[in-house]
Amino acid sequence: MKQSHLFTQTRKEVSQEEVAKNAQLLIRGGYIHKEMAGVYSLLPLGFKVLNKIKKIVNEEMEQLDSEEIIMSTIQVKETWEKTDRWSDEKVDVWFKSQLKNGTDIGFGWSHEEPITEMMKSHIKSYQNLPRYVHQFQNKLRNETRAKSGVMRCREFVMKDMYSYCTNEEEHMAFYNKTIDAYMNVYRRVGLGDITFVTSASGGVFTDKFSHEFQTICDAGEDVIYVHKDGKLAMNEEIFNEETLAKMGKKKEEFEAKKAAEVGNIFTFGTGKCEQLGLYFTDKDGVSKPVYLGSYGIGITRLMGVITEVFADDKGMVWPEAVAPFQMHLVSLCREDADIAKANEIYEKLKAKGVEVLYDDREGLRPGEKFADADLLGMPTRVVVSPKTIAAGVVEVTNRKTGETTMQPLESFLA
Repeated sequence: MKQSHLFTQTRKEVSQEEVAKNAQLLIRGGYIHKEMAGVYSLLPLGFKVLNKIKKIVNEEMEQLDSEEIIMSTIQVKETWEKTDRWSDEKVDVWFKSQLKNGTDIGFGWSHEEPITEMMKSHIKSYQNLPRYVHQFQNKLRNETRAKSGVMRCREFVMKDMYSYCTNEEEHMAFYNKTIDAYMNVYRRVGLGDITFVTSASGGVFTDKFSHEFQTICDAGEDVIYVHKDGKLAMNEEIFNEETLAKMGKKKEEFEAKKAAEVGNIFTFGTGKCEQLGLYFTDKDGVSKPVYLGSYGIGITRLMGVITEVFADDKGMVWPEAVAPFQMHLVSLCREDADIAKANEIYEKLKAKGVEVLYDDREGLRPGEKFADADLLGMPTRVVVSPKTIAAGVVEVTNRKTGETTMQPLESFLA
């Protein structure tokens, strides 16, 4: 992409009402546009980051043999009444409305019920199990507090996956594989070393056990307790004498750390399927309820956490796996012959399949272009100028380390 063709503009400042660092930087860089508190639109660069994250998550889910679907955001009241999760007293984040014919509807904050209702048309026998499905979809939650940028939104993109198994043993085998797949996701986006599988309660989702995936982050809203072995972690809610006794651990072996939740997984057991009437016939012809699990990753939330964790005082520092472009080619050329050479380098990089953002804008000072490059945060910045062209080199800077080297043009392109 040529930067002169990018309709978005960088900004030096944002509204003082925007207190979250991730939102400040993403807005300044032209990655997102704020519609209202807790509601953001994705602009071209932000959409590219989101799709990179989605691709990684989708690959890991497909490795689990999960099939991708997309469900309606509009949901019917009757389905949720069957599980007693329609009323605001039970779930207080619903957005609700009515159709013109008076039918009550809700806008999906989660999808356990509708997907399970759908599965009644496709699961009849043990031969139809196990089944795993996932989707990427905009969820809508009427959050009381929405001051954490894209880390806590009223509308956000989420990956939710659901497992349908014959029994607890089959479910737990998949549940544990999902833990490994989630950790693969966090490793691939650069957060693996600071993300912990954390034991938790089910909250509004289920009274069964659950696990959260928590990333150490100063902007996080949670406190987790990490064991000195660096492997075991618990959230604040269950960090008590009873839990410690069950695990055979001592309080002083743990250290409190601020963290941001980047995923969660839940075991529902058979209860929800019994409420909704999802049964299967086993090998002996006996009717049994299906065993359900639910697995979520907030995709836009993960984008915000990555921003918070890696950004510096100049702007964003994207890990290569999720950066909108691998390389930011910055031209400081003004003469036609030099501009033609910079264009040639851009075309050669494109031909080699390099994802490159080309700053071909005219009339800007070098300092302005460098400031924009630092703010946008591509992993590698490559500068082409009259001096580098004359010397047959390019100036290559690593955004994360700041290390700059002069590389011969031909070997760089090779």
